[in-house]
Amino acid sequence: MTTIDAPTTRTEHDSLGPFEVPATAYWGVHTARALRNFPISGTTVGSHRSLVAALGAVKLAAARANHELGLLDDRRHDAIAAAAQEVCDGALDDQFVVDVIQGGAGTSTNMNANEVVANRALEILGLPFGSYDEIHPLDHVNRCQSTNDVYPTAVRLALVGAIDRLVEATEALADSFARKAAEFRAVPKIGRTQLQDAVPMTVGQELGAFAITLREELARLADSRVLLCEINLGATAIGTGITAHPDYRRLAVQHLAEITGLPVVGAGDLVEATSDTGAFVQVSSVLKRIVVKASKICNDLRLLSSGPQAGLAELQLPARQAGSSIMPGKVNPVIPEMVNQVAFWVIGNDLTVTMAAEGGQLQLNAFEPVMAHGLLQGFTWTAAAFDSLREMCVEGITVDAAKLAAAAAGNAGLATALTPLLGYAKSAEIAKAALSGAGAVRDLALATGGLDPVVLDALLRPETLANLDASGVDGANGAYGANGENGAKRE
Repeated sequence: MTTIDAPTTRTEHDSLGPFEVPATAYWGVHTARALRNFPISGTTVGSHRSLVAALGAVKLAAARANHELGLLDDRRHDAIAAAAQEVCDGALDDQFVVDVIQGGAGTSTNMNANEVVANRALEILGLPFGSYDEIHPLDHVNRCQSTNDVYPTAVRLALVGAIDRLVEATEALADSFARKAAEFRAVPKIGRTQLQDAVPMTVGQELGAFAITLREELARLADSRVLLCEINLGATAIGTGITAHPDYRRLAVQHLAEITGLPVVGAGDLVEATSDTGAFVQVSSVLKRIVVKASKICNDLRLLSSGPQAGLAELQLPARQAGSSIMPGKVNPVIPEMVNQVAFWVIGNDLTVTMAAEGGQLQLNAFEPVMAHGLLQGFTWTAAAFDSLREMCVEGITVDAAKLAAAAAGNAGLATALTPLLGYAKSAEIAKAALSGAGAVRDLALATGGLDPVVLDALLRPETLANLDASGVDGANGAYGANGENGAKRE
């Protein structure tokens, strides 16, 4: 008996003509053309789970609104809604195959979503893929929509999720620094300015400052989240709402809020909201500010742990891997180095977002795909980098308290504390003598004959020198406590 092999492709049509599509693919002709047009990065839209979920949420909200308005019958609505929910849940991520870098302002991504939802809905109804007379990617799944409101809305929702993830990672990293600050609260050391010895402080103060500077960014992230929750859904092509039912916008936004649990609101002027990408510039700037701070912290960690014999060696970072293929026993600060590199990438991408936003023309910005990919990648990498920095580095930091105390006690910088009693000139003479090896600051100060030893010893106590007893500086008073409420600087 002769067997007939199942066809490997199906023929679909668009305005350009017929095109062959893999028979088992949920996507269709528009996606197939995008695969041929944009073999660029090798990174698919499906790799951004939050963006795919957001696209599914928008399609689900649209289906519910259209059903409520009588534009979709029960049968089509139920199948489309079920398929869109599967997209939200991640069951079809492998079908979002278009490249993240694409022309057309995200049209290929929107069409990829429309086709996947349509064909999965057809499958739910027991119909063959491509039976678009029953459920059409454009006439039914994309009803009352345009790429120009679907795509930016989905990107904004995805970025809200990315911000929430980074908030979690930032809080955890700040808490880790705060715990270390409390652990090393009274361990004295010498602070530095311009890489030169300055005045005494404690390891706790140094690490506590890292916790506070990271917590400052939580307010900036919260501001960005609010900005992203203003969407242009219902704008369709350029903001005039052409082809959409008059009540569609209100209902679609309402359903999207219910589906996502986010406080999304419609933009006040849809023409402006469709053409403007200022929110992405703002979000990129906030992300850049966070990674600049984190990179500076990692620079400090690398410098403070340098050595371990010929460098500063004030902190000991946990050893995570052998550091050299030629030098036995060498260990490198690989975790901070990784964070530095993530920061470099994010900082560079901020310029990409800036230029892409500036490059928009008239009623639409065609370059949203590169903004979306860069921002989603940047938030994902930064959150992962913060988790690694916390788990693999900060939580394992140790110090040699005795070594640090001895170094601080013998440092000429202690002479600064004498200026209220002896004046600047006399204190400078003592500092110079100490640097020349003539003796310790305490002994040289006593040799002047004008200081009570009891008063001098009280003045040179590490706690006094570091001003630990002052409100807002001591970790016990909440300057870098785990809750962060008292220590966060307001800007």
